[in-house]
Amino acid sequence: MSNARVRTAAVTVSLAVAGLLAGTVTPAQATTAPQQCRGQGVDPGARIRYQSDIVIKAPLSKVFKLQTDVERWTEWQSPVLTAKRLDHGALRTGSRFRWTTPAPATPTTPETTLEITSTVRQLDRGSCILWTGPAIGKGLRIDEGIHLWTFTKVKGGVRVHTAETWTGAQVEADIPTATAVLGAGLEAWLRELKAAAEA
Repeated sequence: MSNARVRTAAVTVSLAVAGLLAGTVTPAQATTAPQQCRGQGVDPGARIRYQSDIVIKAPLSKVFKLQTDVERWTEWQSPVLTAKRLDHGALRTGSRFRWTTPAPATPTTPETTLEITSTVRQLDRGSCILWTGPAIGKGLRIDEGIHLWTFTKVKGGVRVHTAETWTGAQVEADIPTATAVLGAGLEAWLRELKAAAEA
């Protein structure tokens, strides 16, 4: 991964965070999309949370494959620097993967690269996936992120819903900024998933 790509991804996230904090982008409103995968969802007690939706004009099978082919994330997601499966075979409940992404500097944390070790908690092929795990970088730690994705066929394509929560003393020290960073990342992910699937 080139240093230029790392800098570009960090700047993109930083600008998106600035937009969220300035009020040009607001967290998604309540949605009617499924909020669980096989009975499990994000942490209901987490103070840092964000959710959003997008409609993608592509077959469900293509969208779901892009999202679950973890080791190819770097081909279509500019903020993902590396991605490696820690087991073999089709992604399934219990699968683990490790990936890295830049995190911008905030008033309370330095710019860093987060290493995230995710474990798939639930997966229903073509319908939903839920993974959890810590994210650790130099000067920054998210004790647990819980990330839900649901995929629903709609007229003209697929509605993708995502929701994520973070917990941990460090990120909870500045909830508005942490929420803005989370929201910027999820909105970018949805846009890039749409672009890749519709290409």
